Amino acid sequence: MMKQEDTKQRILDKALELFSARGYDAVSVGEIAEAVGIRAPSLYNHFPGKQAIFDAIVESTAAQYEADTGRLDIHVQSASRDIPVFAEITEDVLYEKVRQIFAYSLHNEQISRFRRMMTIEQFRSPELAALYSGRYVDRVLAYHAGIFRALMASGEIAAEDPDTLAMLYVAPVLTLIGICDRQPEREGECLEKLRQHVTLFFRLVHGGNNREI
Repeated sequence: MMKQEDTKQRILDKALELFSARGYDAVSVGEIAEAVGIRAPSLYNHFPGKQAIFDAIVESTAAQYEADTGRLDIHVQSASRDIPVFAEITEDVLYEKVRQIFAYSLHNEQISRFRRMMTIEQFRSPELAALYSGRYVDRVLAYHAGIFRALMASGEIAAEDPDTLAMLYVAPVLTLIGICDRQPEREGECLEKLRQHVTLFFRLVHGGNNREI
């Protein structure tokens, strides 16, 4: 017999699997329970309803992302913690950090399924649209703008508008992740484009010099 916490986690895992494949509205509580291997009334012992399951997926995925990216020395929640990471970084090390985040985003099953789910669900409600933009665009842009602002203030990189610089840096990465979500067979090609993007960006912000900051 599964422990209560194990059952709760299996409900979240199976619900995310179903939501990411078919969308929230197309999945019933009964189908989630069947996928877990329990009866629907038993599921209600763990969650009051489908919306509560969805909300718990959002919360647990955010916590996992923060913990996992922290282990890569990239705390996407906090630019101030990461400024030392970027202050003396080389082009090769920068690419490796971006590549790790890229690979994690694509191949961590929970993170990948969550992004696919939100791609489907972003049009279901204004709240979900705001959550999608906030998590996958606004927060990432604000984080990198904070990094660039600090590096400019200390004279490490050329003084430009940090918000525009963040857009220039982040948008190609998000585009390449989107391509891989739709066409996984293009990952090798996208990794090469990612390398070219990081190389060009690094050299541009350093005035064309390939050196340590």
